[in-house]
Amino acid sequence: MDLKQFSELFTPLPGNHYLEVCTKEDEVSELLSSLMRGVDGELSITLYNNENLDFSQAFRAMPREHDMLILKDVFSKHENKKMILKLSYLTLAHTANLIILEKKGTINIEATKSLLEEMEFRSASEINIIDGYDLVMAKKMHMWGNGL
Repeated sequence: MDLKQFSELFTPLPGNHYLEVCTKEDEVSELLSSLMRGVDGELSITLYNNENLDFSQAFRAMPREHDMLILKDVFSKHENKKMILKLSYLTLAHTANLIILEKKGTINIEATKSLLEEMEFRSASEINIIDGYDLVMAKKMHMWGNGL
């Protein structure tokens, strides 16, 4: 998987906290970990698998703790998409980004962007930069909707 363009989505700052919610650690996890090490930041990883969470449960994270959240191969499988987006919104700092990364064809892009808008994320857009994957990115905005 070529992640050069994907890596350009990130501009980590010293002390940033990123959260990846996924089914397994892979090259995306390695890339994020490397970016965080480079700025004395922190990457937390929450796994959905047989030993940890199942797709009916919510991941745990503190409010406004993360500067970026990546949901990789989790969103399409989760039983309650609104719940996972609400938790995503709560754990993100103001003006932080959410990335939904799913294998090509497993999510309806337009429906996902509409749901993100409904859940108070802004500027939802599809970015085609990783072969075999759909990527939707949106922003939590301070002083908009739930951002108060």
